Amino acid sequence: MHTQKVNITKILPVLMAFFVMSFVDLVGIGVDRVSKDMNLSATLAQLIPSAAFLWFLLLSVPVGVMQSRLGKKFMLNIGMCVTALGLLVPYFFYTFGMVLVGFALLGIGNTIVQVSANPLLVFVVPGNRASSFLSFSQFVKAIGSMIGAPLAGILALRFGDWKLLFLVFGVVSLLSVLWLGAVKIDEVKQAEVKATFGSAFKLIGTGFVFLMVMSIFLVVGIDVGFNSNSGQFLIKQFGMDPVAAESGRSVYFFGRMLGTFAGAIMLTRISSRKFFMWTSVLGIICFAAILLIPSPLVAWGLVFMIGLAVANIFPLVFSITVEKYPERSNEISGLMMMAICGGAVIPLAIGWLSDLTNVAIGMSLLILCLIYLLSVSVYCLKK
Repeated sequence: MHTQKVNITKILPVLMAFFVMSFVDLVGIGVDRVSKDMNLSATLAQLIPSAAFLWFLLLSVPVGVMQSRLGKKFMLNIGMCVTALGLLVPYFFYTFGMVLVGFALLGIGNTIVQVSANPLLVFVVPGNRASSFLSFSQFVKAIGSMIGAPLAGILALRFGDWKLLFLVFGVVSLLSVLWLGAVKIDEVKQAEVKATFGSAFKLIGTGFVFLMVMSIFLVVGIDVGFNSNSGQFLIKQFGMDPVAAESGRSVYFFGRMLGTFAGAIMLTRISSRKFFMWTSVLGIICFAAILLIPSPLVAWGLVFMIGLAVANIFPLVFSITVEKYPERSNEISGLMMMAICGGAVIPLAIGWLSDLTNVAIGMSLLILCLIYLLSVSVYCLKK
């Protein structure tokens, strides 16, 4: 703990970084809108989330090393600057190549922001309030994820250009940089054991850790895969209007937001391992139902339930793994961050399957991912 009282002037600009962190979820609206504008195949369209999430594999550990030398606040501002650049590039240069460049920059910026924002928030709040503020930060992030699709629709309707969304969020990112830069935060460097590539990959040789890292890889793949494919899925499977179908991801993120809060309450009474199992079961049931039930009205409820089901899997996997190996939390954290690159692989696989067959079969890949998660959750119960 580095402070004894809540200092709102320091906390608010750090919380704003979590709003900026949510901008990577624009991969979903980007897939839908760019596909329509440029007549892309499903496989090509899914290069957009791949361009963004690949960088978690490549940069998570190097960013952590740089952060230990340059400071959390400095790195967080760098991340938000790169995020702003990534948003402005496709607004001013709207070709498919530049869209990929923009989302790659957005992914690089988001990797830096994700690595830096959480520890900086912990640093500026009282130690006994860290958990509550970290939970609230996810609420702030969820707000940003929810408003992307409806805001794009409003801008397209009022001004005839959905790409103004990039400009608005780019400006918000730059204002966030100025706000955080204006606040004085005296970071105290601590002597701590840092994770290295060698120590991390040695740990992944442990069977339990490998299973859990793959779980992170797949749950992020489910999250990004559903986000980036839900629009086309709702249009083609249920004949929905494109604007309404795009709003489906807002319903999904609303479910995720409520799921996080419900999970926090339920986990005070249910063991994390049992909760992991039952939330995986719920996810399988909801995905199977949305593929089999032809009702658009029921589909809206299932989209919400899918968000509710997957909301807690990432923190559950992380906490269960650290609980088993508490002395290796640095290496585990690094491995989990790298595994976020599942958001680059799974959506691309869905797009490829959708082009070969249809979007429903492509989305069925997410059920296989959830079956794996259920298997791991049962294994965790027995360990």
